[in-house]
Amino acid sequence: MTAHTPAALVLEDGRIFRGVAYGQEGRALGEAVFSTGMTGYQETLTDPSYHRQIVVQTAPQIGNTGWNDEDDESQRIWVAGYAVRDPARVPSNWRSRRSLDEELKRQEIVSIAGLDTRTVTRHLRERGAMRAGIFSGSAVGSDDELVAQVAASDSMAGADLAGDVTTSEPYVVEAQGEKKFTVAALDLGIKSNTPRMMAQRGIEVHVLPLSSTVDDLLAVNPDGVFLSNGPGDPATADHAVALTREVLSRKLPLFGICFGNQLLGRALGRGTYKMRYGHRGINIPVIDVDTGKVAITAQNHGFAVEGEAGERFDTDFGAAKISHFCPNDGTVEGLRLLDGPAFSVQYHPEAAAGPHDAAPLFDEFTSLMSEAR
Repeated sequence: MTAHTPAALVLEDGRIFRGVAYGQEGRALGEAVFSTGMTGYQETLTDPSYHRQIVVQTAPQIGNTGWNDEDDESQRIWVAGYAVRDPARVPSNWRSRRSLDEELKRQEIVSIAGLDTRTVTRHLRERGAMRAGIFSGSAVGSDDELVAQVAASDSMAGADLAGDVTTSEPYVVEAQGEKKFTVAALDLGIKSNTPRMMAQRGIEVHVLPLSSTVDDLLAVNPDGVFLSNGPGDPATADHAVALTREVLSRKLPLFGICFGNQLLGRALGRGTYKMRYGHRGINIPVIDVDTGKVAITAQNHGFAVEGEAGERFDTDFGAAKISHFCPNDGTVEGLRLLDGPAFSVQYHPEAAAGPHDAAPLFDEFTSLMSEAR
């Protein structure tokens, strides 16, 4: 942390929060959102779903365990900027290779520290996630100039971002032990732990670019298709939705998470909408409509599928239902096609970082593929 370099977090509604420079000095523009995770900042920063977002950490102390070379969820940090209250001066963990501040500088992520992040969070909860900017060093100008720069930046609504984070070339994550199934995973911003958890269940995972056609998917002779998490507005993802409809028409087992849940929703004829401030953290409850069981889940999304808990509806592929919901706000948290082998959830069963309540969903996917055989 640069103790004497002033910095500012500027919101589009004109609210300005003062702090000091952290990580790279300069300017960062994005959507200000808050994450309630008490741990897992490295996984958060490297989650491609956070592309073009300025993440405000509600946990007051960040950086205590430094930065290691094992916990990245992708090849780089994807957040547009980072805002924290009290960064660790010295990291302490046997796996740490450098400080968080060093890594933010190394990857040129403009950040700010010394904020009252509780006040920022309350403001975003009341006013909603909004465009924002972090300015430090020579990028700091007059308040009016900074607000004008934020107001001129792009909105998250209508943002087509999955193409920015998808893999440029297909790659394979080999099954651990005996290979039981082959899955074609459409990469919309996939996290590293997702194919790893499938591999632990004997699944060979072919991670394919967003631009893939249905013929590209079928070329790997998949037992099932996986739709990953990812950033942006699902209303822009027409190619991925069309591809999902192709998979459904062939009755291939399909499992989607997060952005993939929104894609399945659109493929089944449901609309999507931008949430007030979204769900971001590792402590969000979800209720299974059929069993009443509550799972504590890891989530990161600012858009959701339209619908009500337990609602049944007709689609081009047969009957479907809203299978899961969030008791906090009633948000749709899962979909299931009743007349075909397809389901999805709005949360992260790979949970890196986070609770493991939802990990059995990967077992459910393997059961679906086994039954389809």
